[in-house]
Amino acid sequence: MDLIGSLQSPFIRSIIPMVVMLAFFYFVLVRPQKKREKTVDDMRNNLKVGDEILTIGGLMGKIIMVKEDYVVIESSGLNTRIDVMKWGVHSVTKSK
Repeated sequence: MDLIGSLQSPFIRSIIPMVVMLAFFYFVLVRPQKKREKTVDDMRNNLKVGDEILTIGGLMGKIIMVKEDYVVIESSGLNTRIDVMKWGVHSVTKSK
């Protein structure tokens, strides 16, 4: 059977659109999401004392201590210290 004859089989014709759709979803949805997750993980793993951060809950503060799973931030002029899990850090607003 030649290539033209094999493309005319109903099985092959029904599989090709599914493969194209899966490839489309991978390159449009999955791959960019993985890239964003890697960027956020890198940011959270590179937190250091002196960085000013914004948490998921909207708190802003300056990092005064970094531990394995959490950071301690100082959030106001009254020296209020708050422990924040690293996964709760949304972004670094100012790096040291």
